[in-house]
Amino acid sequence: MGSRKVTFASDWQGKNITVAGLGVSGISAARALAGLGASVTVVDGGSAAAHEERAAPLRGEGICVRLGDAETLPEGTDLVVTSPGWKPSSPLFAAAAEAGVDVIGDVEVAWRLRGPDAAPWLAITGTNGKTTTTQMLASILEAAGLRTAAVGNIGTPIVDVVLEGDDAYDVLAVELSSYQLHWAPSLRAHSAAVLNLAPDHLDWHGSMEAYAADKGRIYEGNHIACVYNVADKATEDLVREADVEEGCRAIGFTLNAPAPSQLGVVDGILVDRAFVPDRQKQAQELAEISDVRPPAPHNIANALAAAALARAFGVQATAVRDGLRAFRPDAHRIEHVADVAQVAYVDDSKATNTHAAQASLAAYESIVWIAGGLAKGATFDELVTGAAKRLRGVVLIGADRALIREALARHAPEVPVVDLDRTDTGAMSEAVRRAAELAQPGDTVLMAPACASMDMFTNYNKRGEAFADAVRELGSTRA
Repeated sequence: MGSRKVTFASDWQGKNITVAGLGVSGISAARALAGLGASVTVVDGGSAAAHEERAAPLRGEGICVRLGDAETLPEGTDLVVTSPGWKPSSPLFAAAAEAGVDVIGDVEVAWRLRGPDAAPWLAITGTNGKTTTTQMLASILEAAGLRTAAVGNIGTPIVDVVLEGDDAYDVLAVELSSYQLHWAPSLRAHSAAVLNLAPDHLDWHGSMEAYAADKGRIYEGNHIACVYNVADKATEDLVREADVEEGCRAIGFTLNAPAPSQLGVVDGILVDRAFVPDRQKQAQELAEISDVRPPAPHNIANALAAAALARAFGVQATAVRDGLRAFRPDAHRIEHVADVAQVAYVDDSKATNTHAAQASLAAYESIVWIAGGLAKGATFDELVTGAAKRLRGVVLIGADRALIREALARHAPEVPVVDLDRTDTGAMSEAVRRAAELAQPGDTVLMAPACASMDMFTNYNKRGEAFADAVRELGSTRA
């Protein structure tokens, strides 16, 4: 850390800081703040062997770790730094408020640790598509020859990245969740995007209004551009409500032909009518739809948002094209697994809510849909109504599959439905076999569950792996 540690020592030296949570971001923040001279106590409600294993190295570094009690505020605390997932209603934070102690998150810590010449942040949030868009943006920035990293809610903890020094990066592509934004009051990005808004994490935020407000924090103090989704008016409303720097512009992205100050699509070409000399009369070609992988509508929207942020930073059009061509999405995001008997099998296990599943279903014309899991309080009527004409058949799995079955009965009663009442390790194999029986040549068997995975799988990755394994098994039997 060199001179940076000295520069910021006066800000943290001797402070008593309580870090809430023994996860990746909590451990990162604890080590960083202890290294800057703070007296750090980490608190976590867990006390299992795994918690003890994570606590041991911190204790060896002189950091106090208190397990089994996440409600009591350590005596003398000057500041609480929370991990993103802790709810604002947590007793620890109520105790902090009563004691007049501020609560901030790891993103806020990172922002405060930045030096005067630190790399600017291009920030991204939204209900769905955050990770893909952030990685696309990083790929475009790299294609422009800039030193960058995709950080925040993905990859290396952002505190660790900031402490590498002001001269380590030219610009950062920063994914931010609503949780992180809630606890980051000082954040002021160069430019930022809200990709979309749909009900999610309402148990944490308390209401859709509170959820949207936390997402909207990403626009506060923007310097150059607030990027919004033309098809999602709620994102534009957040721009209108934001207090930004004078001269900061509202930049829309759309899958249609763009108006001035927008990026959009014309005849299969991604074009820019925002960052051109005469946006009333000119448009700059950026890339072809075929440069986007996969070229599903929602992923083209992601690419346009990433391009808008890159262009706001002054990146040339050729770098947008080259960055999109070089980008490869993470696994389980509308990922083509294989073709078996002229039927495509696509893994979108990351579609863990109805909004994500809706985008995935819109990408294909004739679908056998594998869906179900933990609904997290979601309803499925709107999703089924929108997809009904595309459905060849449906295979339902998971704990809350009845909710989807009932929506199908109301809005798509003619669609054949297979209801699998099993959660053992062979359930996904049967789901794929039954989907194959419903499918016809030219169809797509799409696993876009619209639900969380934890009723049957450790996470959505394991669910996606099980689907891919089942598809390969199917292919071997039909070879």
